[in-house]
Amino acid sequence: MTKTIVLGVLALQGAFIEHIHALNTLREVEHISDVVEVRTKAELDKVDALIIPGGESTAIALIAERCGIIDDLREFVRTKPTWGTCAGLILLAKTAIHTKKGGQQLLDAMPVTVSRNQFGRQVDSFTIKLASKHIDGEPFNYVFIRAPAIVSVDDPEVEPLVELPPGIGQTEESENGLLVAVKYRNMLGTSFHPELTNDNRWHQYFVRMALSLI
Repeated sequence: MTKTIVLGVLALQGAFIEHIHALNTLREVEHISDVVEVRTKAELDKVDALIIPGGESTAIALIAERCGIIDDLREFVRTKPTWGTCAGLILLAKTAIHTKKGGQQLLDAMPVTVSRNQFGRQVDSFTIKLASKHIDGEPFNYVFIRAPAIVSVDDPEVEPLVELPPGIGQTEESENGLLVAVKYRNMLGTSFHPELTNDNRWHQYFVRMALSLI
């Protein structure tokens, strides 16, 4: 019997609709049985894997706390396939710098240090085409909007997937280069917005990663 997967997208704030659309484009070619908007523990309990979308990381954490699911999310991401994009990457991290005054809640799961808004404001948003051995075919068009970046990896199990060319967005915290995609155990973290393109190859990568883990 073919293994299938139920995918969830955390739908508290941010670009969750775009992720749902991207996942639905894969339903005919990947083994996806359902795509679920997740706002409650009951909905989280239905899914095999979860995407935490881009948006405002502080707001997502606050809403999750008010909805009573932040602890459930912390438990989920430690064992089940989870992909954090942009704000989602910040939430997955164990450490975040350049946060708002007073800091913010994190899910404290991925052993990396993430710099919030590493590339500047909305007007500093940019795109760049890069090839990656993890994504087949032509170079992917990476979209960065008020994006974070991974400035340090704090565990040798963290696998670097995509690094920006030298000089782009680098600061003194990122002397070894800026990572914008990493994998750690059951987690994928990316600082860009693949859901804002018409290219679903990163979503396909995550679906196949999740299927291999369930």
